[in-house]
Amino acid sequence: MPINDVKLYALSTCSHCRDCKNLLAELGCSYTCIDVDQLAPAERKTMLAEIQQINPRISFPTLVVGDKVIVGYKKEEIQEILNAHERR
Repeated sequence: MPINDVKLYALSTCSHCRDCKNLLAELGCSYTCIDVDQLAPAERKTMLAEIQQINPRISFPTLVVGDKVIVGYKKEEIQEILNAHERR
């Protein structure tokens, strides 16, 4: 999929985050993934503040596709948004 603005905020130990990564790979979507728990403390603090702006609960996975945000692993919703984004 020729989508350049897909960002996944995840935890390296989270099964739902892993499912989301696998789905994005299965769909051939290139994306930027940030495993927040793997960041240095200062970077982690900055990243958590960034996530809080789009997901006040700061839960994972948080997927951003363009201006759309999906919180949690919602396979059908992710597929719909990626398909709609691709058609633009």
